[in-house]
Amino acid sequence: MENKTRIIQRDTGAWRLQVWISFAIALLLCGSGLAWLPGGDLDRAFMIMGYFFCLSSAFALAKYVRDNAAKTADTPMWSLVVWGGFVLSMVLTAWGLWRMEINPTWKAYLLVSWLYLISSAFTLAKTLRDAYEADRLECAQEVASGQSAADFGAAKH
Repeated sequence: MENKTRIIQRDTGAWRLQVWISFAIALLLCGSGLAWLPGGDLDRAFMIMGYFFCLSSAFALAKYVRDNAAKTADTPMWSLVVWGGFVLSMVLTAWGLWRMEINPTWKAYLLVSWLYLISSAFTLAKTLRDAYEADRLECAQEVASGQSAADFGAAKH
């Protein structure tokens, strides 16, 4: 039997650091924009809920897309829930931002920081999933080459 060694590509430490810093900055920008939002408490509460809804649905969508990349792994109803949740969260948050009676500069700040948050959430989800899959491939490769999984775990730490 032929032993094929796969090259497992991993993200660099600099990339992982950049992704985490970018996500943290996006959270900071969104949080500060919402904390000092000139408007009513109800508007602020709506936007906070909208941002959290968008963030959680972005992570769910990233996982769904990755799980179904090679072949369909989920039911059509789950597909509807994930895609519908993401679209609904984005549309409702955009609607809430559009209808707020605040200075256009504030709206622009909130819009850009919100889109930055969603973009960095997708990038973070991909980076975390890539690392997980690389770990799994590496473990499987080591086991296939004769090294036990326990030896692999001890060598990794």
